[in-house]
Amino acid sequence: MSAGPPLAVAAGEERPPAPRRGRKRWTLANVGFYAVVVALSAALLFPIYVIFLLAFVPDHYTIFSFVPPLIPPALTLTNLETGLALSTAPFLPSMYFSLEIAFLVGVIALAIGIPTAYGLSRLSRGIAYAVTTVMFIVNMLPSIVIAIPITVPFIKAGLYGSALGIALTQELLALPVTVFLLVGAFQGLPRDLENQARVDGAGRIRAIFGNLVPLIVPALAASFLLAWMFSWDESTFALILYSTNPTLPVTIFLTVTGRGNPLVGVAFSFVATVPVIILTVILQKYLKGEDFTVGVRG
Repeated sequence: MSAGPPLAVAAGEERPPAPRRGRKRWTLANVGFYAVVVALSAALLFPIYVIFLLAFVPDHYTIFSFVPPLIPPALTLTNLETGLALSTAPFLPSMYFSLEIAFLVGVIALAIGIPTAYGLSRLSRGIAYAVTTVMFIVNMLPSIVIAIPITVPFIKAGLYGSALGIALTQELLALPVTVFLLVGAFQGLPRDLENQARVDGAGRIRAIFGNLVPLIVPALAASFLLAWMFSWDESTFALILYSTNPTLPVTIFLTVTGRGNPLVGVAFSFVATVPVIILTVILQKYLKGEDFTVGVRG
């Protein structure tokens, strides 16, 4: 006979205690794993902490001390205030210029990368990844080898020292990564999505940007963030191609290497991480690893 429904608990009877959830057992392997994670995290964050000490601790405790303390005895904003004084160091104009270039690089990378990746995704995987690998050859070359030959054409075209000119050179580094990510995202989408849109009367452009692109938003966010960070941190192209207004990495480099107070450059190198953190927080809801190469999950 099949078991019937459970009998209702009579009035006055106590219900059986709910089963306890098993507590996590701390084994030697778990302790060792977390110890390794903590040690690696501390090793990675320690250089940032040293930069913080140099930037916001009085110099007689740091560079003029034989044994600098690891715990700051005092904090100061003198270095940061000196950098904010435009007459002594153009850090704010350089930061605005770097932000303009970084967003240009991100937008151009998506504008070129989306149609390029779509076209490659419609080829066989072997051909698509062969073309993508060829694009990465530029990343293998030293930046100075590329920057010097293109300086003269950029001067003739009126792009030397401009935000667009620097962004186009930095695109050589950012675009291959963008195409690589987006090719995988487009290949993860079923072909039937595009075919159905075409049957319903949508043109190719509308089918791509109206039906396919909204499904690969995580890959778009990751591509934009990586392109933005490539530009934000790049200094070789920006150093060779700037005329009057340098980018923030160039300004920090010139300050630390002898033009001005090096501690001011250190302070702004610490501040330069703030835009990266803000942009990452804004885009973090899209940055899920399992979504980068799969457009639709069933």
